Amino acid sequence: MVVKKPIFTILFVSWVVFITLLSLFSFSNTDLPSVKIPNLDKLVHFTFYSVAAVLGTLSLKEFFVINKGKTLALWYLAFFLIAYGILIEVLQDRFTVTRSGEFLDFVANTIGVFMGLFTAKWLFLRERKLK
Repeated sequence: MVVKKPIFTILFVSWVVFITLLSLFSFSNTDLPSVKIPNLDKLVHFTFYSVAAVLGTLSLKEFFVINKGKTLALWYLAFFLIAYGILIEVLQDRFTVTRSGEFLDFVANTIGVFMGLFTAKWLFLRERKLK
């Protein structure tokens, strides 16, 4: 029996941990360079959750056969990532001093999740037809 290496699963879990750390810790009192572009954080939220959705889809593909008619696993992934986004926003609002939870961040997260799932499904899960 050949054991498949869960590369995308490791990347997905690492990405979620990365999002968690960036979301809950403040980097405002550091000497890091900063960019002041209005609403840039919404694009960052969108991108982070799009990447999470793509990596999550590839992670599921490592363990399950995801067919066109069997997309229930993708809905579970979407639910998980949206719930995770809500949790992060609540944690930011309740337990951090320098961060705040925002409804528009949640919206950007959710749109990112669905765009990432759409992209992953289009790139990696569609049936290829021979010409």
